[in-house]
Amino acid sequence: MKHKPKYCLFYDNHTMKAIPDVGENFDVETFTDRIRNCGVDYLVFHARCNQGLAYYNTRIGTRHPSLKYDLFGKLSEACQRKGIALGAYFNAGISSEEGLQHREWTTLYFDGRSLREPRFTPHVRTMCYNSGYRDHLIEMIKEVLYQYPVGGLMIDCLINYPCVCPVCVQEMKKRNMDWSDLSAVTRFAEISAVRLAKDIAEEAMKINPDLLISNNYPSYEELLGINTYFDVVSLPASDSGYEFMPVMAHYLRTLGDYPVLNMTGRFYDWGDFGGLRPGEAIKSELLYGLANGMRPNIGGHFHPRGDLENAVLDRVERIYRELQTMEPWFDNAKNITEIAIVYPKKIANIRGDRQLKSAVRMLSELKQQFDVVTLASDWSKYKVLIFPDDILFDEETARRVKKHVNEGKAVISTGFSGLDPEKRHFVLEQEWGIKFLGENLFDPAYFTVGENCNEGLPDMPLSLYSNGIEVEASGKTRTEARLVKPYHNRDWDGEYAFYYNPPDKVTEKPALTINGQVAHFSHRIFSGYYDKASVELRTVFSNVLDRFLAKPLVKTKNLPSFSRVFVTEQPKRRMVHLLSYLPEMRGNTQMIEEPIELDNITLSLRHDDRNFKNIYLAPEKVRLSYTLEGDYVHINVPKSKGYSLLVIEE
Repeated sequence: MKHKPKYCLFYDNHTMKAIPDVGENFDVETFTDRIRNCGVDYLVFHARCNQGLAYYNTRIGTRHPSLKYDLFGKLSEACQRKGIALGAYFNAGISSEEGLQHREWTTLYFDGRSLREPRFTPHVRTMCYNSGYRDHLIEMIKEVLYQYPVGGLMIDCLINYPCVCPVCVQEMKKRNMDWSDLSAVTRFAEISAVRLAKDIAEEAMKINPDLLISNNYPSYEELLGINTYFDVVSLPASDSGYEFMPVMAHYLRTLGDYPVLNMTGRFYDWGDFGGLRPGEAIKSELLYGLANGMRPNIGGHFHPRGDLENAVLDRVERIYRELQTMEPWFDNAKNITEIAIVYPKKIANIRGDRQLKSAVRMLSELKQQFDVVTLASDWSKYKVLIFPDDILFDEETARRVKKHVNEGKAVISTGFSGLDPEKRHFVLEQEWGIKFLGENLFDPAYFTVGENCNEGLPDMPLSLYSNGIEVEASGKTRTEARLVKPYHNRDWDGEYAFYYNPPDKVTEKPALTINGQVAHFSHRIFSGYYDKASVELRTVFSNVLDRFLAKPLVKTKNLPSFSRVFVTEQPKRRMVHLLSYLPEMRGNTQMIEEPIELDNITLSLRHDDRNFKNIYLAPEKVRLSYTLEGDYVHINVPKSKGYSLLVIEE
């Protein structure tokens, strides 16, 4: 039976050939006892690392020259005895030793290099997925699966490294792909990576149909039907910060009923053997994941000598034991959502899309319950669709949106969203109730909001902090905000810099229009919010959203903007997850060191005609006072420090 991972560990074990004492201090029994005491049920450990060296007795590859025994074999046997499922790690895209031995297996870059720059990186030798390497890799994976009681496979770094070797060029020519165009070559490399992932999975499943399989780097949607679980790797202390994982948490659950692991790290960055991040930082990230259906996974570095890192395992044990006290309310819980941020672009762009990250942050600050969806997901359950800034409409997107609007549901779009791919006109001009006139040239652009949408806003022209378009309202479309032009645009006239550009006059140009259930902001307000964190932009957006979603699933009182609220559901009960952690920028690194205590909180949960009778804090089951009023049950939480789990039972 396929294992269902709940509390996981991942060990990074890329060991240079020069290390002289691999495995000499490794006590497999003590190590596996320690991780079992942490409650770990799924461990991913290297069978072969990105150095191209194996940690088991291989007849096909190269065992690390200083390893004197079958380390992976001993580990697999101990894990099997102790009820820990073991996943075998293989790095597919990088293999220094095998690339050195077989130069014909490495990628050939545009300028004829087989070594990548900079050379001081694990990516110095990358592998061609269409060379003899692919069969070699598959055979090594089969070798491990036949020899050892392995419950899973983690195939890492299936990155679309461009390659113009003769084999790749020949196939690109057959596909009528331009081998001289870097973007085409990169796309072909991704096709090759996905094909390799599929071939590995097919061969592996012949040996063990219940195998857990995760491939890392091709887009998640291209791996549907290949992966059996997904692993989101997010190290907030490194370049991903605290903006990436929330996007993935709200997105991946829309692709189907796949286990999703939320991998953070005990270290500050990959390759950092001496880092041990604060327990509250690690815990806060794992709690965020659990509140969004993701299972905890902590990444660590394995000392090649096998030294037992008790300080690391002590921290993991404390965190996992605390989380496990709440497992009955985490297990199989599903998030309840009623808003979708629509992102029909290629999801590979997700890491750098600031508008998407900004939309996720804004809705999170507003305590709304939402998903991030692509064309791979069903949109029918959502009451409101949000299109942030630059979502151009193809035929399929337009069809779905028209159906959504025809059902009386709402849409909010911003900036260039809703235009056709050539940016000539609104695809659903009748539904939007506006005509596209071209780009707006105000720089800076200001706006003023009418009385229908100005609650909580100062009575003054406000900055948009972004560029946008000019539209003309038609028919019964209401203009709820207007653009205000500056005295001058930012410019240099040869003598003076036009830097101080205050607002001049209110124009007739719409900044916000509402036509029935469709609202459109003329400017890229999510880009503006990402750049300047303008609370006024969030406020006006919230005012529009409140018109379309007057009775949201959850309302809050006395909660700061940095807190997060998520609602999940199991049979006969709902859970409200309240998180209060605040990442602080310390130099170049975002850090959470301690939880923040909140007092006297009121949470109002829409009861949807369900008869809730028992409301308490888990895991202690401390009963909470509550009142019923209209569509909501109002719950008082006297104190919350970092995280509170409210349970509302029928």
